[in-house]
Amino acid sequence: MIEMRHILLFILLLCACSNDDRSIKVKGSDTEVNLAVTLAEHFYQVSPDFSVAISGGGSGLGIASLLNGQADIANSSRPLNAEEDSLFKVKDIELRTIIFAEDATAFIVHKDFPADTIDVVSLAKILSGASRSWKLITGQDLPINIYGRQSNSGTHSFVQEKLGIHFSREAKEMNGNAQIMEGIKMDRSGIGYVGAGYLAHGDEQQNVKVLYVRDSAAKVAISPLDEQAIKEKRYAFQRPLYQFIPSTSWDKVKTFIDFEQSEEGQKIIKASGYYITAP
Repeated sequence: MIEMRHILLFILLLCACSNDDRSIKVKGSDTEVNLAVTLAEHFYQVSPDFSVAISGGGSGLGIASLLNGQADIANSSRPLNAEEDSLFKVKDIELRTIIFAEDATAFIVHKDFPADTIDVVSLAKILSGASRSWKLITGQDLPINIYGRQSNSGTHSFVQEKLGIHFSREAKEMNGNAQIMEGIKMDRSGIGYVGAGYLAHGDEQQNVKVLYVRDSAAKVAISPLDEQAIKEKRYAFQRPLYQFIPSTSWDKVKTFIDFEQSEEGQKIIKASGYYITAP
């Protein structure tokens, strides 16, 4: 139902203010979209003369929207790539970069999945398609079904780079965390990945199993929901969350950014299942 929430928020805030100097458009990462909506709702309560319109679609879409002059803030779960950086320079668009939270990517399976942990080597083989059966992991000779994101997703790029793979051509490309969750809830052979912050909403954690992950350097497997492990940077798939802002939009968005970085904003970020980055 998050899409309807976005539409309602967009209508509410757009109608509240027609002044372009106080109308902020935020586009991009689906990992950050729930958090962005929550921040915008609370921001509107203290600054009702502003409007903040939020939409997802992936980090790549948000960055492209900045290049096309269609957004004031691009939420991104990855840094700019070399091609994007070059395009901003060609267009003479100066960017400010904010790292406003830290997230962990959670690998999820059906709630009745017979294993609790996975190692990064097995994960790489599974997501690349080199391993097509669960037999070596669970003892059950069942085909593996992969639920992932489109190539413009920052999380898609992040997982590929961390594992040093290309995703299997058989992987299902889903439109955001919600679709991946729905697929995994119904598929006992499925594996997918979502932002750990997304699991903080409602009863999502009860609907799937979040795997503990063990990398080659770790003695024990780590959960993406282990706050202390994230603070100590012991989880293999944690990353900063970015906001890219054109310098021409900075004066407009500064009040919103200040709210994010305020004590209230930081509490909202933590309550939403994300982590505060060290100064």
